[in-house]
Amino acid sequence: MHQDNPVDQIIVIGASSGGLMALRTLLAQLPSDLQAAVFITMHIGDQPSLLPSLLAKASSLDIDFALSGETPKNGRVYVAPPDQHLLIKRGSLQLVRGAKENYSRPAIDPMFRSAAISYAEGAIGVILTGELDDGVVGLQAIKAYGGRVYVQDPETAEAPSMPMNALRHVEVDACLPLDELGSALGRLVQQRAPQAHAPGEPKRIEPYATENDLTEDLSSGGAYALDAIGKVSGVSCPECGGSLWELGAAPPRFRCHTGHSYTSAALFHGQNGVIEEALWVAIRAMHEKQLLLGRQIQSSKAVGRTGAVKEYELASEGLEGHKDTLRALVTTLRPVSSSRAETPK
Repeated sequence: MHQDNPVDQIIVIGASSGGLMALRTLLAQLPSDLQAAVFITMHIGDQPSLLPSLLAKASSLDIDFALSGETPKNGRVYVAPPDQHLLIKRGSLQLVRGAKENYSRPAIDPMFRSAAISYAEGAIGVILTGELDDGVVGLQAIKAYGGRVYVQDPETAEAPSMPMNALRHVEVDACLPLDELGSALGRLVQQRAPQAHAPGEPKRIEPYATENDLTEDLSSGGAYALDAIGKVSGVSCPECGGSLWELGAAPPRFRCHTGHSYTSAALFHGQNGVIEEALWVAIRAMHEKQLLLGRQIQSSKAVGRTGAVKEYELASEGLEGHKDTLRALVTTLRPVSSSRAETPK
């Protein structure tokens, strides 16, 4: 049985908005005797999920959440569980509750990076429908280590941003409609099977190797490790407030010493949330100051200080105008894509 053969090829799949339908369509095309292990990360957040059972209805393959320390087998599908990154090692799986990447945990890039480093030419990366560009940097790692990259045709994607960004920044091996993609992957695995072999000592290609080290174990270097692969950007992490190091240029991406990581697109969207929070804090402070002015107005009226009353009333009116301005600013901010929190339940 193929399950008993060593796993020399893996298919790693990333999806977000619209991913349930896309995954079901793709998995239905894979053969039951697939001589590869399949790994899936979808943006399901931290809530309980029925994703494996929903996918199992469309496929003859065994599908379940990945377990830390589990040995992967051919012909099985391993799904990243809620609130944990799935990392792939040669012969075992690792689940880590590390910092979010692109505001997601599980995130696609950590799985793709680990697949590239552990399986090199034996890794096949696949990006499906989704918003923004999680997975693009991971696909670049897979290409750098000699693997193959397949992308869903954006015209067949419910949310075309992830496939479009992959095509923009990665030299892909194939861009196919969803109803052809799974069959093409099955043929690719079959064609490459005679050539598959266990790689030697994993190469270290930067910045992917160090980023993978930091995801596996933050104590492996932190800021010192980031100094070796990037430069301090002068921008703060919107999640923890720490300094961000800029790594790479296409697309630009950023990582803080606590582990949060962003592409420039994800960081841009996330900063809207930081700005909105700051604006609401300012509005709240002004409202509280108006409440205090109201008390001062009442006490001044009680003692007949009409000049002070007028001064306090003018100050309160000025604050109301400032609040209106800030509320208008809030309405102009674009919201962070809801696909980041999508989860089938």
